[in-house]
Amino acid sequence: MYEMRTLRTDAEREEAAALVQDRQLAMRGLPVPAQADVPAHFRNPQTKPAGLFEDGKLLACMIPQRDPGLGWGEGPCLFLGCVHTLPDQPDDIMRLITLWASDFAARQGLPAVRAEALARHPLDADPIAALLRRLTDMGWVIRGSGTGREGERVARLELAAEQRPGLSTLIACRVHAPETAPDDRGSA
Repeated sequence: MYEMRTLRTDAEREEAAALVQDRQLAMRGLPVPAQADVPAHFRNPQTKPAGLFEDGKLLACMIPQRDPGLGWGEGPCLFLGCVHTLPDQPDDIMRLITLWASDFAARQGLPAVRAEALARHPLDADPIAALLRRLTDMGWVIRGSGTGREGERVARLELAAEQRPGLSTLIACRVHAPETAPDDRGSA
């Protein structure tokens, strides 16, 4: 069984930071944020990251936030920031995150999930094009590109919230209600 839970301890946050570093090393040739120390976001005790676990093994981590004002998209949303999966994992991990996020947003009374994927090249050029095709096959909608939260060019992604009552038999959810994200776009 899978479990999505808030990372509470220093050890869990350090494990997430290590996963991010491993993922960044595995992504040689793919864009990684230049202006942000992403692993530091996961180490910061003020951040409320979440992790997807299978039998105690961390498969993915992210920072879920309630963010009503991204500057793109309409209305409030669950924003998934800094989403990282273990290197060389199948798309099933992203499918699980997609299902969980859609359900979690609906249970929080939010109509949508939004995320950003780094896109330093046109959205129809690989490697971002291949990622975007997989995500759209999972139900995500591409809402164009623009400047992201970290000041980098990103593909903007949106997913409709949908309650999935039977999902709890597959993914146990122990994630705290997300906090409103600070509006730090002016600092980038």
